[in-house]
Amino acid sequence: MRLLVLVVLSIALMVVDARFTLLKPVRSQMSLVLMQSYWITDLPQRLWQGVASQFGSRTELVAENEKLKTENLLLQGRMQKLAALTEQNVRLRELLNSSALVNEKVEVAELIGMDPNPFTHRIIINKGERDGVILGQPVLDARGLMGQVVELMPYTSRVLLLTDTTHSIPVQVNRNGLRAIASGTGNPERLELRHVADTADIKEGDLLVSSGLGQRFPAGYPVATVKEVIHDSGQPFAIVRAVPTAALNRSRYLLLVFSDGRTAEERANDAAQAQEALDQHGGGPIIPATVPKPVPATVAPAAPAATPAAAAPAPATLAPATPAKPAKPAASKPPAASKPSAVKPAVKPPVSEPAATGRQE
Repeated sequence: MRLLVLVVLSIALMVVDARFTLLKPVRSQMSLVLMQSYWITDLPQRLWQGVASQFGSRTELVAENEKLKTENLLLQGRMQKLAALTEQNVRLRELLNSSALVNEKVEVAELIGMDPNPFTHRIIINKGERDGVILGQPVLDARGLMGQVVELMPYTSRVLLLTDTTHSIPVQVNRNGLRAIASGTGNPERLELRHVADTADIKEGDLLVSSGLGQRFPAGYPVATVKEVIHDSGQPFAIVRAVPTAALNRSRYLLLVFSDGRTAEERANDAAQAQEALDQHGGGPIIPATVPKPVPATVAPAAPAATPAAAAPAPATLAPATPAKPAKPAASKPPAASKPSAVKPAVKPPVSEPAATGRQE
């Protein structure tokens, strides 16, 4: 009787977990307990790696050191070339008035478990929601894209690999830019391109990179290499099989990519606002160029009227008009002459002096 009750309860829990989301909080909290079991089961391998690294022979270490030095030298040479290409790309984008590319931020994660179901390709990593991981975040290794995060827990996450039958990713041929959709086949060593025209320019050895059209994976990361292209004259589409560039069943350390989370509309709006601000900033100097012109006209007449010593030359120029009365107005009417000079030049700068002479007469 107890066995029957437990069997019925187990079946009910499986149905609820598969059809509804009621048990997600429970599963999230159970991951905290299972995290300890992951650590304990991984402890023997950690100990073995530590002992092996401590008792490694000196010859192997010297050979590995020389190999790493050679690889480091080669990578430094390539990095110098890539730095030059990056700077050239930035200059070209500035010439095209395009927004600059932003380097994605990455974080290292470690593989701590795999899904035992042979029909699904999922792995578990040691980074979760409290580490800033989000749903749909791309995951890659040292060779290329591996998959995306499909389930979050506080300290761990589940990653769906590219080769899962339910996974698809938009790609393009690096040689000519031909776009296609790469879908998983259930085989960890094979991807298949769907609905590729029989006349499409694609051949064995072509590198497939992410196109970024799905707004999920960043563009430009290696995805797979074309292994086989089968043309059938009786079929409208060719059969294209590819091998993933990432070591899906061998990589232990992975990279989580934190790319720009804005949508295409938000990026377009931000670019439009930046361009509008740039146009306003570029058109700003036109306004100050027209404003300073009346300023000297208002300051220059005020300087002779401000000081009595400077007022003496002014009657000398007006002496033919009023030779007998410059002595009295010089002491009694400087304010009256200054008021019209501030108002009249703003309206009619050329006739400001005749208006002042008329007032003095």
